[in-house]
Amino acid sequence: MDRRVTKKDDDASRTERPTLKTLAFMTGLGVTTVSRALKDAPEIGAETRRRVQLVAKQIGYRPNRAGVRLRTGKTNVISLVLNTEHELMSFVSDIIYGVTEVIADTPYHLIVTPYSRSQDPLDPVRYLVETGSADGVIISRTQPNDPRARYMLERGIPFATHGRTDMGLVHPYHDFDNYTFAGEAVRYLAGRGRNRLALVTPPVGLTYYGHTVNGFADALSEVGASEVPFNTVSIDQSIEQIRMRTAQLMRRKDRPDGFVSSAAAATLAIVAGIEDAGLELGRDVDVVSKQSSELLHLFRRELLVVNENFRLAGSELARAVLGWIGGADPGSLQSLSTPSEVLPYRG
Repeated sequence: MDRRVTKKDDDASRTERPTLKTLAFMTGLGVTTVSRALKDAPEIGAETRRRVQLVAKQIGYRPNRAGVRLRTGKTNVISLVLNTEHELMSFVSDIIYGVTEVIADTPYHLIVTPYSRSQDPLDPVRYLVETGSADGVIISRTQPNDPRARYMLERGIPFATHGRTDMGLVHPYHDFDNYTFAGEAVRYLAGRGRNRLALVTPPVGLTYYGHTVNGFADALSEVGASEVPFNTVSIDQSIEQIRMRTAQLMRRKDRPDGFVSSAAAATLAIVAGIEDAGLELGRDVDVVSKQSSELLHLFRRELLVVNENFRLAGSELARAVLGWIGGADPGSLQSLSTPSEVLPYRG
């Protein structure tokens, strides 16, 4: 019988997926020992664990997800559910970076589950739960009475929200303190002699809309400044819409001399509208804006900024979901980021 190995056979062997048996053969250990070493089982010696994990990395070993699910009932998947029309790319990339940084040394990997404006936000969550596609879920654009959070709580699905709910139910979350952000922005503008202020808000239906509006209003009362209503604009609107309505506002006699903006993209449009009206940033009007990257001072040095760290948010959300999966109390998996000070351009 001809036992020569053909090129086809050789190519097939090279592309064959490494298995636990492959690792056992290459390390001279039993399959059970290899499996436990990959899971960092404490009964396996540290040197053995290190050797097995090194070989696994070198040969590109990955657990078979279908097999893992059959044996354990787990998918080793965390799903990040995102609205593809409203989430800006800087937000998406930073959140993903933060999540993947945390799960990199775990068996888990990340999938992004998108949905559009035409969909019910509950639809992608319901799909993930009903199909058993993920062990944990991260959602954003959180509402005070969020049906997605209630749905997952009722079904015992580990999840974390970017933003808080107001349902009286305990679950993991990470949030940015928008009440404090808006208040500090008003105080800073008042300190620069600005006393007629306009707020560019988050979308009305989201929880942090209320936090932002309340912080703005309370600080106005504290410093004795007045609000110039700008209710026709939110950060969800297009750049062109925000620019046009800002220009209209700034052509009025009772125009504001200060803005508080809830998002950097909206701030670009606000500045364009101010300049369309023939006014000068820093002389006629000041703007305090949140930003998640160091871009706004490259655009206009006169802008006043407060940093919000979306990478930190992604990391905290991933830790929260993994903690719940691991059996931690959901109430212990809640975090709130404190805003930075208002930063002028410093060269």
